[in-house]
Amino acid sequence: MSDDIEAAFSGTLGAFRLNAAFSAPARGITALFGPSGCGKTSVLRCIAGLQRLEGRCVVAGEVWQDERRFLPTHRRALGYVFQEASLFPHLSVQRNLAFGAPLKAESSTRPIAFDEVVDLLGLDKLLDRSPRNLSGGERQRVAIGRALLSQPRLLLMDEPLSALDAATKAEILPFLERMHERLSLPSIYITHDVSEVERLADHIVLMQAGRVVASGRLADIQSDPTLPLARAPDAAVTLDARIETHDARYGLLTLSVRGGRFLTPAHGGAPGDQRRLRVVAGDVSLARDRPGPSSILNVLEARVETVTAIDDNQNIVVLRLGADGAGDRLLARLTRKSTETLALQADMPVFAQVKGVALAR
Repeated sequence: MSDDIEAAFSGTLGAFRLNAAFSAPARGITALFGPSGCGKTSVLRCIAGLQRLEGRCVVAGEVWQDERRFLPTHRRALGYVFQEASLFPHLSVQRNLAFGAPLKAESSTRPIAFDEVVDLLGLDKLLDRSPRNLSGGERQRVAIGRALLSQPRLLLMDEPLSALDAATKAEILPFLERMHERLSLPSIYITHDVSEVERLADHIVLMQAGRVVASGRLADIQSDPTLPLARAPDAAVTLDARIETHDARYGLLTLSVRGGRFLTPAHGGAPGDQRRLRVVAGDVSLARDRPGPSSILNVLEARVETVTAIDDNQNIVVLRLGADGAGDRLLARLTRKSTETLALQADMPVFAQVKGVALAR
């Protein structure tokens, strides 16, 4: 049985032409990312069976649509979270959560328990309240909980934070991270906010004008200089890291990634805990020789993988961490003058000076 999600849809929706196909792992969070109007929601609605176009949809070996079969939405084991929470105003939070829960979960899946969802989403103090008395973030957490309690094999989330202000987004993102870490439930998450992708996604599908431009592991798509993310002014890579030590005296974590270690300010953490780092291409400078003492804490050995011009005066340099160049990728955004002064070329050993590292998760 395949452990993937396969989706391929083509057809016309009014004046809009959709011709999109991708495959993603049936685990973790896959982000559908692209500008407004590129077809992200249309793809999600096709996966849910709410929109019928020609195509194919298979989730972990279960065929939801092909040339012979089309399962209606109510027969697809999915949860759907919309931009607006759409709770039943006449029901309490507890009864909203329970609404639509199947009488019996599929025997092949581990049931998601009511108490588990309440704890995961911090809903224990809201159960007796009316949706009318909830904040926007609280309503959306209830909507997510209701979708989880439908015992889905796939969770679909259509820009669940887009209707929230910045402060409420910051409040709800940690709950989504906890959900990602604690539930082995594949999710497809639509957004046009790259910061949400960097915090949540494992896999990304880039869309533009009704087509899939690229699909793959987040770090691989971020560091591909032929794709839009690597060429953007705020280009960055996200790295999965593990805590090695915490220096309480200076408030610094040492985190290991493939091919190197980073120091970053943080309040604490236990050795072995997982973190996600965000390194912006504009915060990385390069040197041919090891730099002397400076205020930059992170200086890592690396090798140049590629040098690509992004306009007449700037280049994006893809690096591989480690003296052997076998580690994770970083990006460095350099002027053409700096690139020529260093005579950068493929497989050249360099030292990457990283001026800033942030914890994305």
